[in-house]
Formats: sequence, structure tokens, C-alpha cells
Amino acid sequence: MLRIRFLRIRNCIGVAMKSVLLVDDDVDFCDATKLLLESKGYEVILAYDGKEGLEKVRTEKPDLVILDVMMPEMNGYDVCVVLKADPDLKRIPVILLTGVGQEMFKTHYTQHMGLITEADDYIAKPVESQELAERVGDWLSEN
Repeated sequence: MLRIRFLRIRNCIGVAMKSVLLVDDDVDFCDATKLLLESKGYEVILAYDGKEGLEKVRTEKPDLVILDVMMPEMNGYDVCVVLKADPDLKRIPVILLTGVGQEMFKTHYTQHMGLITEADDYIAKPVESQELAERVGDWLSEN
């Protein structure tokens, strides 16, 4: 509670926090990743399916989007294609975070589909928390 209050106070006094939109249907993964990224000083916005993620990226305008691929309503590949086709949103970096590599033969998703989405980065699940935090930091320090 104290940490969250400190981050909000720090943000109110003019230190702009970078925001990350995490779109994943795994609630536990979202909760854990949100805690991790907030501990690094980022504001984290959550969405639990592709349609909700697309709505939130349009309203919240995050600095970075992390997208799972295999989700209900709208998969991460399709969300990424829509984002990269939108002139107002295409500059927002998108990291595709997925277990498709492990599940490829069980699903209709392919790694090639990930490449044609114009995603800025691609991380396979399971991902170590340190690696994810470093990748997010790398992308947000560039922007």
C-alpha cells in the first residue's frame, strides 16, 4: 500500500510514469506481472481479452503494449495487426508474449503469423520475470 501511494504521489508531482498495457487472459499471470512492473515504477493497465485490450489501448494510449496471442474474443496477432494499421497507434511498441512455440502443433497459430503482425518484439512463455522487466525497460527507455 505504501509503495503504491508513493508511486501515485511521485506521479502527481510531475514525474511522468510510463504506462504498460498488459493483455492476457491468464488472471494470475496478469496479477504477478502487474506487481513486477509496478515495482519497477511503471503504471500497469490490464485487459483480459483482445477486444478489451484494443478498447483500452485506444482510450489509455499506453507507452507499451504486451499482448498474449492465445486469447478469447480476439487473438493477439489480430490485435497487433489492427494497432499497427492505425496511424494514431502504430508507434506504440508491441511485445507479443506467448506460448505458441510450445503449443504450435496443438493450435492454428504459427510463429510466421507473429512475424507478419509487425510486432516490435516477441517473447516466448514461460518467461523469467527478470527478462520481461528488462525487455520492457529497454523498449520504454527508447521512447
